[in-house]
Amino acid sequence: MNSPKHSPRTRPHSARVAAGLVLLVLATAQHSAQAGSREQAKRMYDRLTGTPPAPLLLDDLTVRVGSDPVAAALYMMDAASARSSSFYSVTLKNFATPWTNRDQTVFAPLNDYTATVIGMVRDDKDFRGVLFDDIVYIGNGTAPAYSPTSNAHYEALESNSVELRTALVERAQSSLNGLPPTATAGVLTSRAGAEAFFIDGTNRAMFRFTLLNHLCRDMEQIHDTSRPPDRIRQDVTRGPGGREVS
Repeated sequence: MNSPKHSPRTRPHSARVAAGLVLLVLATAQHSAQAGSREQAKRMYDRLTGTPPAPLLLDDLTVRVGSDPVAAALYMMDAASARSSSFYSVTLKNFATPWTNRDQTVFAPLNDYTATVIGMVRDDKDFRGVLFDDIVYIGNGTAPAYSPTSNAHYEALESNSVELRTALVERAQSSLNGLPPTATAGVLTSRAGAEAFFIDGTNRAMFRFTLLNHLCRDMEQIHDTSRPPDRIRQDVTRGPGGREVS
């Protein structure tokens, strides 16, 4: 799959993805239209860092939010990451983990899908590449080594409380999982993504959850009911030639 080219000026940064999420939560969780800049600033900082801001910091954030909420969110993220590694190991992990499993639960271990999202946000990558780049993030020097058949590498990172802010390094996914570079597709071909969504002999679950997690649409919302169904290709049978599959 070929990656589209973008100029640096128009490139959407990963940090803006996380900042946009915070602004969306702020706009929908409470009646933010009626909230003042100070209340918005406190809520944004709480959501990003998990702790309330100090009074002097809140004064500064209030001014920033009143001027440019997105820039304020980016500033908070920088301040949070400099202040504590929990921004990566908690805030960003909780942000991405529901994307990695069909139950959409945050209570799942760190894996290559989540680590790749965290690494791309930290490195300010073009976040669209999460769906098509030949990329994966692993722990630098962490044992056991990365394996396309086991999550032990990432479980060791988490159980040993390794700082993801400094430990994660970018690697070409094709150099680790045996796929050719043209067959990799970011988190879609990660070990965790494949294990969760390439199921029952079809790519239906992968397609559906990619829509849900990254395009905010479910399959029913993209159906085209204006065309006759007689030319819709059917799923590959699990019992070729009519043979039963147990």
